[in-house]
Amino acid sequence: MSDRAERIHRLLMIFLLGVLGLELVAVVYEGHWVHAFLIVAISLVTLTPMLLGRQYQIHIPAEFQILTVLFVFAALFLGEIRDYYDRLWWWDMALHASSGLMLGIFGFLLVFVLNQDPRVQMSLRPHFVALFAFMFAVTIGALWEIFEFTMDKVFGANMQKPMLGDDSGLTDTMWDLILDALGALIISLLGWWRMVRGEGSFIERWIRKFIERNPSLFRRIRRD
Repeated sequence: MSDRAERIHRLLMIFLLGVLGLELVAVVYEGHWVHAFLIVAISLVTLTPMLLGRQYQIHIPAEFQILTVLFVFAALFLGEIRDYYDRLWWWDMALHASSGLMLGIFGFLLVFVLNQDPRVQMSLRPHFVALFAFMFAVTIGALWEIFEFTMDKVFGANMQKPMLGDDSGLTDTMWDLILDALGALIISLLGWWRMVRGEGSFIERWIRKFIERNPSLFRRIRRD
């Protein structure tokens, strides 16, 4: 499974970077410099996990990287450059629900990583892990909404996209938070249910793979 995920990740990166490269040539030719800047930024963001992994000798499981790359591509390239937020009414909602799922997974990962540090005393009881993952995802989602509000008010951006009949953007913000919470709740309950049953979920497998493939990182944590 790991080798297949690695191959999928490589092929996906080649395909997406190819799409971004062709789009970059097109927008430069048309003189759309803002879009050109965004495409370069998106390319750098999608490459960041791989570059950081090589720089700091940290192996990031391919499954995590695939999810991250697809989310960034859907949110920034398709959403902002290709106007999917305006063309598809459900695009923003789908991405927020997906972000809740992803952040919930990262919340599970954070619990397991902290548990490897002897300076941090944590309980790995299923209900605690699930609650932590849920709260982590909801908190990050709320901080993102604060960031969108700040960008709109300070820099005149349009990150909060008002819904019909709501010029303030409050309805959009509340739906974003609700969908973040629903996504986080689904992944948290799934992880909790599998832990209670004593079955290893895909989340736990990915996390243990991360720990097993980065022994030097966790040796440093214990030594410090």
